[in-house]
Amino acid sequence: MAPSRLDALPIGAQHPQYRELLAVRKDSVPGRILVEGSWEHTQLLTTPTAIDAFFYCPEAAETGIAEQVATRAAEVFRISPKLYARVTRKNKSDGLISIARLPVWQPTDFRFDESSLVLVADGVEYAGNLGTLIRTVDAARADCLVLTSRRARRSHPGVYAASRGLVLSTPVLEFDDIPAAATWLRERGVEVHLADPSATGSYRVPQYRGKPTAFVVGSEGGGLSRHWHEQGFGAVSIPMLGQADSLNVALSAGILLFEARAHKDGW
Repeated sequence: MAPSRLDALPIGAQHPQYRELLAVRKDSVPGRILVEGSWEHTQLLTTPTAIDAFFYCPEAAETGIAEQVATRAAEVFRISPKLYARVTRKNKSDGLISIARLPVWQPTDFRFDESSLVLVADGVEYAGNLGTLIRTVDAARADCLVLTSRRARRSHPGVYAASRGLVLSTPVLEFDDIPAAATWLRERGVEVHLADPSATGSYRVPQYRGKPTAFVVGSEGGGLSRHWHEQGFGAVSIPMLGQADSLNVALSAGILLFEARAHKDGW
């Protein structure tokens, strides 16, 4: 019988790969994300994502899923319960942590038609909201999420949990400035709607047919940047019928995307 990769020698706190794991946990390694837990690794294995390193705590882990992850990982390391406790983000330990590579998409990768949907999120501040936006884009069968002026990064460990692992399969583009994102949308014939609570037009009025459609939603605290308003796009609003003056950004995005999807697919 061939030896198991889980029989790797244990490493200590000063090992370079363990120190890198701590850095990934702090969201300070671009292009890498921390994946922790049995369910999370099950999702990871359904994608072609590269796993740079797998850290296994035998006192806490399930051997079955651990063997599968170890087979895929470039490197496998055993860590003690003490070291695992220093890096875990979970209350209930599963003993499984990986450093995974985030996929990369380029603006030239996309071709849109009249059924296409794009969500643009401007200035998103919180990892939980970013993850939920990614999950919402997937649920509405939108083509991609575009980020401008972003503060939360895809590499934040909280994005993986909030997106239910879909951060590894849902296309996300980032633009350095808003005019570049607006130009990219115009060049592809996309009809853009700014989500603005102060807009007079309801989101129920447009028919969202005949062209690709994009919605631009703003940050949780500051709303849409004035630079988006300067692009000359029309605005729509979701009527507020109670005392609240706006909705959570991910909830607003879900309402808008599914309204457009209903029109495009003839629901």
